[in-house]
Amino acid sequence: MEQSRIDWPSFGLCAAIILFTSIPLFAWPEVSARFLENLYAYIASEFGILYLLASVAAIGFLAWLALSRYGNLRLGDEPAPEFSEISWVGMLFCAGVGAGLLYWCGVEWAFYYDAPPFGAEPRSTEAAEWASTYGMFHWGFTAWAFYCLPAVAIAYPYYTKKLDVLRFSVSCHWFLKGKEHGPVARAIDFLFMVALLGGAASSLGFSTPMIAATIAWLFDTEPSDRLEIAVVGICILLFAVSVWLGLKKGIKRLSDINVGLAFGLLVFILVAGPTTFLLKTSLNSLGVMADNFLRMNFWTDPFTDSGFVESWTIFYWAWWIAFAPYVGLFVTRISKGRTIRQMITGMLIWGSLGSWLFYMVMGNYSLFLELTQTVDFTGIMAAESGNAAIVAMLETLPMAALVIGVFSVIAIIFAATTYDSASYTLASSATLHLKAGDDPARWHRVFWALALGVMPVALMLLNGSLRPIQVILLVVSLPILLVGIVMSVALVRTLREETG
Repeated sequence: MEQSRIDWPSFGLCAAIILFTSIPLFAWPEVSARFLENLYAYIASEFGILYLLASVAAIGFLAWLALSRYGNLRLGDEPAPEFSEISWVGMLFCAGVGAGLLYWCGVEWAFYYDAPPFGAEPRSTEAAEWASTYGMFHWGFTAWAFYCLPAVAIAYPYYTKKLDVLRFSVSCHWFLKGKEHGPVARAIDFLFMVALLGGAASSLGFSTPMIAATIAWLFDTEPSDRLEIAVVGICILLFAVSVWLGLKKGIKRLSDINVGLAFGLLVFILVAGPTTFLLKTSLNSLGVMADNFLRMNFWTDPFTDSGFVESWTIFYWAWWIAFAPYVGLFVTRISKGRTIRQMITGMLIWGSLGSWLFYMVMGNYSLFLELTQTVDFTGIMAAESGNAAIVAMLETLPMAALVIGVFSVIAIIFAATTYDSASYTLASSATLHLKAGDDPARWHRVFWALALGVMPVALMLLNGSLRPIQVILLVVSLPILLVGIVMSVALVRTLREETG
């Protein structure tokens, strides 16, 4: 069943954000970039410690919740989950990582190899160990804890109270006291929608040039702005069709297909590549991360002030926080019938493991090419781009044309499944009433699918500048970080109230 009653104030404000955020980038690109750079530096240095504390607090809170008596509580009245474990994991994974994972898993180690953390010597053995580990840390438990907290905080009151709205503000239901359409709730939802627009544009901005580079290689042409815009158009068309078909026929099928293709590609690289090196490096990275997990979470770099924490860890935490309400809303919609414990353990374990596998295989394979001087990976990144380096890495595999073709398809579908999920969530947030099992109107979902492509295109026309959107992510994530404290308190009070 579909609901078509639109919340026009939320709809109009969010649509206006797309327009008025893009105008300054076109009109005053240099002034805007300079202002946002200064703002980023200020927030990262002055408030960065809040992000580090929040990461540990989120993991600790969810661990307590899963192990407590509240972990057995079921979301909704159904005795069994609505979706199978495989489909559920596939949908939440595709929504949570997107095509950005394909880009960063291949190139992230290179930044740490040249400028390692903890004062390690650049390009040393110690630097290589940190390089193969830190990407897994950034995309692991902490990222999925940030995603999981709003998912639980939204899902429990939504299903137990049988609410007729599916919005981020539902996470603060205990404090709202039934005023789901009041000014406080609207302010919370407005922050979420702005964060989602910025996060979606940033992630699509990372992945689109990579997809364009692989397509250019396949057709023996040069990457260009036109090709990148065409890739955005393909992605928009694909996820517009997907959201038109709905959750089960569209998003679920795309996620199932892509999970199979993606992990099939990883198995191929593992078998065709230096299998022993990949396995040994992966196990070593897991050991390094386990041994230094608290150190990495609490590291503030107070003595050397290298900028590593601000440039990487705090940025990643801000990215996950900005995306967390969206992932939480989407996971809420697909988690009916699961227990709180199942949701927490599923997201933290399966989400982290899925992300790690990409870094273990693709990341360590590109590192192997650098260490053995088979491909000057870091040199290509410096002279051309990370996208060119990824293509050079894939070229070294057997049946390179087929591998790069499959990689392109996976990246496009990852982008599509992320943004059709985002379109669904935006449409839900701009719908007045949405009971469990209902969907937003089709035209509404398609509108947001099309609107989400506007900002990435604006960025590409500005010579591919992604820094402004990265800064916007940090700026918008700060108030959402504070809302996270409120939602945690609200969740505990609701659980105690419901269970006596």
